[in-house]
Amino acid sequence: MKKHILQRLLLGVLTLWLVSMLIFIGTEMLPGDVASAILGQNGTPETVAALREQLGLGQPALQRYLQWLIGILHGNLGTSLANGRPIAAELLPRLGNTLFLATYAALIAIPLAVLLGIASAIWRGSLFDRLANTLTLLSISVPEFFVGYLLVMFLAVRQAWFPSLAMVNPDAGLADRLYNCTLPMFTLVLVVLAHMLRMTRASVGAVMSSSYIETAVLKGIPKWRIVMGHALPNALAPIINVIAFNLAYLVVGVILVEVVFVYPGIGQLMVDAVTKRDLPVVQACGMLFGGTYILLNTLADLLAMWCNPRLRHAR
Repeated sequence: MKKHILQRLLLGVLTLWLVSMLIFIGTEMLPGDVASAILGQNGTPETVAALREQLGLGQPALQRYLQWLIGILHGNLGTSLANGRPIAAELLPRLGNTLFLATYAALIAIPLAVLLGIASAIWRGSLFDRLANTLTLLSISVPEFFVGYLLVMFLAVRQAWFPSLAMVNPDAGLADRLYNCTLPMFTLVLVVLAHMLRMTRASVGAVMSSSYIETAVLKGIPKWRIVMGHALPNALAPIINVIAFNLAYLVVGVILVEVVFVYPGIGQLMVDAVTKRDLPVVQACGMLFGGTYILLNTLADLLAMWCNPRLRHAR
């Protein structure tokens, strides 16, 4: 396992470096100019040129990339071009809000998806299985922002059960924060639940067709014991991978959900930074998203190998 852990860590570092290059190139290709966006219509060519020199935008792209990368390696995310504040001071509170929302949704979605997936595998072909498949297909087909608007329309506007805007007060208690974040949590749960449920059903169902499972059935072992004791441990690898993928989505893919509910998270910060052409903030958010995705997928690979020793050896 030590060899596999080292290989995965090195591959993760290499992937993160490639992601940093793509993020920097992508932000360099964005239309518009930061200095012009900051000064607005009142900026003269002289003031725009002076501001570009002050912000270091006149340096070659390679030099700016190396300075930015070295700063990240030293824990310095840079300074916002829009307000001159350190990016870390703005990023950390937003990161806490995003992780709170992601944890809230994950604590409900993951157990529910696994239990429903196991139930669908046990009662394959039943009315419950067909209904679960239909609802999951419908959930996958509908974009998350549309799901959010539907929840706002029915649960916030018509019924007035929950607030339409997920306002977060740092001084609020846990119950108030959970209540205010209910609608974005429902949106995320409905989006990620379908993928995990279908993968759990498919993985457990594939193992249930194995010969040793048929032997256990012929011995008269109860079906729930066969599933929990024999089928589920051998089906964990793909389930762990899809859970890690959806956990990464809960952190990385919440941009549209945060915009819909005006939630003060990383996604909303990134959208505001793109509007202001604040490239260092966009780059910092992109690196945070990329690092989160790579870390969760690396952990998923290691957990899958730990659960299934056959994955440690080449076939």
